[in-house]
Amino acid sequence: MNIPYLSLKSLVKKPLTTFLSWLLLAFGVTIVVIILLASSQLKSEISKNAQGIDLVVGAKGSPLQLILANIFHVDFPTGNIGLKEAARVSKSRYIGSAIPLSLGDSYRGFRIVGSTQDYPRLYKAELAKGEWFEDHMEVVVGAEVAQKEGLSVGDTFESQHGLSEDAEAHGGHAFQVVGVMKPTYTVMDKLIVTGIHSVWEVHEHEGEHHHHEEDSLIEISHLGISVTSEEFDEKEITSLLISYRSPMGAVMLPRSINSESSFQAASPAFETARLFNIIGVGVKVLNGLGLLIIIISAISVFVALLNSLKERKFDIAIMRSMGATRRQIFAHILIEGLLITFAGAISGLVIAHVAMQVVANTIGGIAPEPWVILQEEWLVLAGCLAIGVVASLIPAVMAYKTDISKTLAKG
Repeated sequence: MNIPYLSLKSLVKKPLTTFLSWLLLAFGVTIVVIILLASSQLKSEISKNAQGIDLVVGAKGSPLQLILANIFHVDFPTGNIGLKEAARVSKSRYIGSAIPLSLGDSYRGFRIVGSTQDYPRLYKAELAKGEWFEDHMEVVVGAEVAQKEGLSVGDTFESQHGLSEDAEAHGGHAFQVVGVMKPTYTVMDKLIVTGIHSVWEVHEHEGEHHHHEEDSLIEISHLGISVTSEEFDEKEITSLLISYRSPMGAVMLPRSINSESSFQAASPAFETARLFNIIGVGVKVLNGLGLLIIIISAISVFVALLNSLKERKFDIAIMRSMGATRRQIFAHILIEGLLITFAGAISGLVIAHVAMQVVANTIGGIAPEPWVILQEEWLVLAGCLAIGVVASLIPAVMAYKTDISKTLAKG
């Protein structure tokens, strides 16, 4: 007697009840797994993009905004800081390296970052074609920018103020693409990188004094840039990305900058941990909702099997009279519950990963590996199967105890 086949056939005979139980479980599992995947991907993205950056120094304001704007490039800067004071701060003995950033413009929603070649090196970026920027108004574009906007070496474009695609373009200042980066699966893929002088040049007002090559240059070697004495005194940048020379820097440097300069220092590790604490409440609520739906699904499976058992007592008695053992009848009901819960769990897992793939294709860079299976997903699957066993146990025991003679006599 093929017990699994009989169990499957029994489920097919009551499609509406079976579908409802499956749908509830699949929906609950989908919510739980999406939260797990999103949290894992977010932590992975934060770790990759903040790697090598111990401190961000910028204008006073929200520390979290400073981190979001200068590391993840998803917010507006808190303001600008004077180059002269930034150069002084960056000479601290606690600093191992300092990378200057100058933000403000974009191209069709992709941020233009003025910096040095140390910035793409921070993300181990390599060129797919072309060369790194050297002269003014030369840019290197990230892999995603090149793909979505069709930019290649030799193309030119004008930047727009801010991050809006509808913002007014800076006329008369065309950037030229001299290189395209290979995919790094970091924020670098969505950036356009150029020299700091190019950003300054775009924002020079008409009639503003332009410096000549014979002007005396000041080498700010610890920032990797050369400027004239006038630029040194007057120009501004947006931030400094700092790595510590030693662990002592984490203790001394932030306090020193916040108290002894007009800047603020924000720790990516601290601010991202604070961000996770903020969104953690919402994550817990959604996880609780998913678990509640799974429990409701288990109750639905239990009620469905119990009602089915009452309707099938005579059929079970016939099966017993034809040679089915009590254990086979017990297994028959148990397998029904396991089939529903297994189908629901697997469906939920697949739907969750498909949803993450859609997010990755739509937004880009959020979930670069949506089909990676987390260890927690195996726990979810095992939990669902355990729920299936528990929900099926009482109906299976009742079927096991069915009295053949009494049932057939009543029939």
